[in-house]
Amino acid sequence: QVQLVESGGGLVQAGVSLRLSCAASGLTFSSYAMGWYRQAPGKEREFVAAINYFGSRTYYADSVKGRFTISRDNAKNMVYLQISNLKPEDTAGYYCAAKLTGGLPTTASDYNYRGQGTQVTVSS
Repeated sequence: QVQLVESGGGLVQAGVSLRLSCAASGLTFSSYAMGWYRQAPGKEREFVAAINYFGSRTYYADSVKGRFTISRDNAKNMVYLQISNLKPEDTAGYYCAAKLTGGLPTTASDYNYRGQGTQVTVSS
């Protein structure tokens, strides 16, 4: 079955960078659009980035443009989220998601599969 496993989260200080990784298995990875969303306690889920199956198109939420970079390695079945200049408001659980499509879905509800998430906590 499809499995998405996130890693790379942790407790960090504001201003540093972090790279989150998502390992995918059980799917033809190169046929799937991949996305990342986050959710903090008491807040709504926020979709932050997406990349199409080939890696030629990306999407970012306005709130993270310029600081988040999504990328993928189809040979390794991996998708990454590079976060620079971390801020306390970035504190959340971060989840990767997958959808079998040639398009670029930009909302979390569009995705069929989700991982268990990795926690990012940013101290000021």
